[in-house]
Amino acid sequence: MTNSIADFRKADVILLTGSNSTENYPVIALNMKKAIIENKTKLIVVDPREIELVKYAEIWLRPKPGTDVVWLNGMMYIIIEEDLYDVSYVAERTENFMAMKETVMKYNPEFVERLTGIPSEDLKKAARIYAQAQKGSIAYAMGITQHAFGTNNVKSIANLAMLCGNVGIEGGGVNPLRGQNNVQGACDMGALPSVFPGYQSVSEQKNVKKFEEAWGIKLSSKPGLAVTDMWSAVLKEKLKGIYIIGENPVVSDPNLKHVKDVFKKLDFLVVQDIFMTETARLAHVVLPAASYAEKDGTFTNTERRVQRVRKGIKPIGDSRPDWKIICSLSEKMGSPMNYNHPEDIMEEIAGLVPNYGGIHYERIENHGLQWPCTSWEHPGTPYLHKDKFTRGKGLFQSVEFILPNELPNKEYPFLLSTGRELYHYNSGTMTRKVKGLHTISPEVIAEIHPLDAEKKGIENKNIVKITSRRGEIKARVSITKRSPEGTVFIPFHFGEMAVNLLTNDALDPVARIPEFKVCAVRIEQI
Repeated sequence: MTNSIADFRKADVILLTGSNSTENYPVIALNMKKAIIENKTKLIVVDPREIELVKYAEIWLRPKPGTDVVWLNGMMYIIIEEDLYDVSYVAERTENFMAMKETVMKYNPEFVERLTGIPSEDLKKAARIYAQAQKGSIAYAMGITQHAFGTNNVKSIANLAMLCGNVGIEGGGVNPLRGQNNVQGACDMGALPSVFPGYQSVSEQKNVKKFEEAWGIKLSSKPGLAVTDMWSAVLKEKLKGIYIIGENPVVSDPNLKHVKDVFKKLDFLVVQDIFMTETARLAHVVLPAASYAEKDGTFTNTERRVQRVRKGIKPIGDSRPDWKIICSLSEKMGSPMNYNHPEDIMEEIAGLVPNYGGIHYERIENHGLQWPCTSWEHPGTPYLHKDKFTRGKGLFQSVEFILPNELPNKEYPFLLSTGRELYHYNSGTMTRKVKGLHTISPEVIAEIHPLDAEKKGIENKNIVKITSRRGEIKARVSITKRSPEGTVFIPFHFGEMAVNLLTNDALDPVARIPEFKVCAVRIEQI
């Protein structure tokens, strides 16, 4: 997030898209509700599903799934056509405006309505609300990114925010909501194939040398593989072993039959996790890890805030904190790691990662700090790009609409989208072991529109078979207008009837994220 969670309460308007925030990010949704109720902040919701926050919205736009670039370009068309954009901001802080303008001026409201289903007058109203606000915040999540061209969606959001001068101001920004409590921290620490900690490229020799000297080992300057590229590498026999920490791809990855075939082909699989997950059951070696309650350390949350985690109980059984397991393995592989406590690791991070340079346990004893925090004296950074962008000027990018990889046809007439529900978390490794949550949400439910149910002769709570080009599952039906006609929505938490047996593993060419949000299926009553 460029801005802080508290900044939602300082915004004049919030544009929320691709995020069912009350179910997936309840704390953030609470801040949004308070902003709307207490501060009269206006809310624009853009989502195919009727999420709870629609009740609080000034206007709700309901696009066809997979058409985000179209409505985003359409909003910019209106803003430019009506001279509502921030002329001085565009002139002083950005570049490539004319090329972007040439592209978006193809997306007039009538054209957008034909492609997205959004009434042109509604699009105009939403564009005017956002553009005329002094402080406009955009929040989005995986409904925007989990597409074969999700990177283009994000670029379009950045274009819209810069067009209205909303990046680098309090109460504004471009705010991707992170899906887990330490995804931001994992990325910050180099859990990406092409960077060392602090987003320092492995391809730059100065960075390689820096970390070689710090760690006393020889390092490669060749980028690694994204998770989604590992599966094809295994099938091509270019990858023989995988070590998985805190991930359950046998439930959470797309096209699961393909993923399971990959695991059967591996010479060696190691899984390090807090429970015996579906993936761990396939492993040659399972390393029992301690949970958050059993270890000290830090999490970096979605607003870039580094926070202390303190051990509440001793690790249960033979489990150990992840850092201790990794250190023991490293020592056995001939490269000792001389850490006695997570604080030692934090001190090393401060010395090697400029944005974390001022973050020490002593400073985050009671309150977290937001990076960039470059020195002991630095107070942390509530919002980014205040005076200039990291690259200097913000770059407008020309983004054209590209169709989703797979669309409904006669054989597979419905469009499937996946996501989360309030009561479960990711692949259910933790939440599905909680008796109360299991009582509330015990099984996979498929949301189907009443008109579709009537056509198929399906009644509420019937069991149906849902089939894609890759597999089939059975699920109980909930007939509801939350999901639009022609679509079916299914959460992905339930490993025994995993919706990802159906999903498409087409990948975004840049981010390598799968197209979880759009694939073609058929529905048959059993």
